[in-house]
Amino acid sequence: MSDTASNQMWGGRFAAGPDAIMEAINASIGFDRRLAAQDIAGSRAHAAMLAACGILTDSDAEAIREGLLTVLSEIERGDFAFSTALEDIHMNVESRLRELIGEPAGRLHTARSRNDQVATDFRLWVREQCDAVDAGLEALIRALLAQAEAGADWVMPGFTHLQTAQPVTWGHHMLAYVEMFARDRARFADARRRMNESPLGAAALAGTSFPIDRQMTAQALGFDRPMANSLDAVSDRDFALEFLAAASICAMHLSRMAEELVIWSSAQFRFVALSDRFSTGSSIMPQKKNPDAAELIRAKIGRIFGANVTLMTVMKGLPLAYSKDMQEDKEPVFDAADSLMLALAAMTGMVGDMTANRAALAAAAGSGFSTATDLADWLVRALDMPFRQAHHVTGALVKAAEDKGCDLDGLTLDEMRAVHDGITDAVFGVLGVDNSVASRTSLGGTAPANVRAQIDAWKERLG
Repeated sequence: MSDTASNQMWGGRFAAGPDAIMEAINASIGFDRRLAAQDIAGSRAHAAMLAACGILTDSDAEAIREGLLTVLSEIERGDFAFSTALEDIHMNVESRLRELIGEPAGRLHTARSRNDQVATDFRLWVREQCDAVDAGLEALIRALLAQAEAGADWVMPGFTHLQTAQPVTWGHHMLAYVEMFARDRARFADARRRMNESPLGAAALAGTSFPIDRQMTAQALGFDRPMANSLDAVSDRDFALEFLAAASICAMHLSRMAEELVIWSSAQFRFVALSDRFSTGSSIMPQKKNPDAAELIRAKIGRIFGANVTLMTVMKGLPLAYSKDMQEDKEPVFDAADSLMLALAAMTGMVGDMTANRAALAAAAGSGFSTATDLADWLVRALDMPFRQAHHVTGALVKAAEDKGCDLDGLTLDEMRAVHDGITDAVFGVLGVDNSVASRTSLGGTAPANVRAQIDAWKERLG
């Protein structure tokens, strides 16, 4: 077959034939350049350890240290020329180091492999992302607490099946998300603790015959300890999977809240008004104010879920130790981390800027027979009625109110007594939504006193 025919088979994009395709599929520098700072930090720690162990001369170690700082400076300034032919960030850095300091650069890779090198770099990067997400979640929690404090006693409908269920307070609803996002913080913190072990020194898969000090490099890079098994050290990507799993749950929480903001900001609800900073208009409908930031948060969650599935699929069939498949671990994690941080920032901005419509919340809280459960509870307490009977009597009263076209407190005492003659005018004391929420004083309940106590507890916890 001629070269021309071969090139046509490979497609017009790869005019150089199979070699170009192999370079394109093999190279990772297009995305793993994001690991530059971590790669250089790992190399500096490794060189310092080699010198301390007498494997590298002090002069070579100093040349490597200074050269790596120069490389890092070039990358940070945007002056570094990345090469696809050099495949990855590790070889790009080492090649430039050789240009800068000559022969000592070739000694840097003593007692390590790209396998433990990339595992170390990636762990360092994911660990930093855990810290960044934690800071983002704390900012969001503080914004939610501010909303909760402002509306600790504002009544609104609580929903099940998106149907009016019982009155709650705005503060209580905001605190529900505080609890959810606090669990997310705990998941990322837990994942961070588990990933904080150093693969460096595991070399290709079996360790090394050089007398290295893995405790020294682990400590220099902020790890708690070295990983205990060299095979596991180079082949493990659980740390990335745990990050994606925690990110997926957090993203799901963000999407749920985004969905509520989309609903609440609609003309049919008018529960909240989002600021112009997080809304857009319509190209042809001048009355529209679209909650685009909330909708985009809701959509970006799919990318995070997809990243989780992607990496699980990459890893599921790999034998120990390292396989080239694992080059596909970084792009989904990078994309998921970017998407999550953007979604957190957008949600924090929306929550901080949004204005709750107290009047609309209160009007909706009193509709849909939201105090029916309070009525049933009163029948149990005041008339010593079994709850199942109280439930039946309340249902009959709701039917009477529906037929009359009013809410429960619109029924007269005589109309109520026509359903059950034991009812007294004391019943009207439990039918108001403010009375309803004030009565929910059980642990975790919606009473304003509970809400304020929880806000104070969270403020103390956050410091």
